[in-house]
Amino acid sequence: MKTLFAGMTVAAVLCAGAATAQERGPFAMQIDARQGIMAYRALQLGVLGGMAKGEVEYNAEAAQKAADNLLAAVTIDASMLWPKGSDHDADPSSEALAAIWAEGSDIGAKATAMSEAAVAMQAAAGKDLESLKTAMGTVGAACSGCHKAFRLPQN
Repeated sequence: MKTLFAGMTVAAVLCAGAATAQERGPFAMQIDARQGIMAYRALQLGVLGGMAKGEVEYNAEAAQKAADNLLAAVTIDASMLWPKGSDHDADPSSEALAAIWAEGSDIGAKATAMSEAAVAMQAAAGKDLESLKTAMGTVGAACSGCHKAFRLPQN
């Protein structure tokens, strides 16, 4: 009986979420999914950044796990989550700027830079703190390069 109730509860939450997404616009589910991926990346970067800043003691195993997870998240083919018209002007829940889809956009180069930075982080994170710090600078630059150009400015 508990299993049936839990299943019904999950189904109700999912249906409510789908209804809310439909009310927001045609790309609400894609926006939610890409924001989830970004949140997951941020979680991994929080672990790595905490160690790089000295806020958390360096732990090679934890650093390596976070770097591995970051690389996995970065290498997901999320292209279907970025349809034209899923920008902030079309759906205020999105932080994406329409510039992503503009003629001459360098979004592909910025995505490549992030992938390369994540590969370097994976190679460095478990070695030692200095290697982690160096790789963190490259990852941070890749993140901010894309966010400054293609994300709604944060307050």
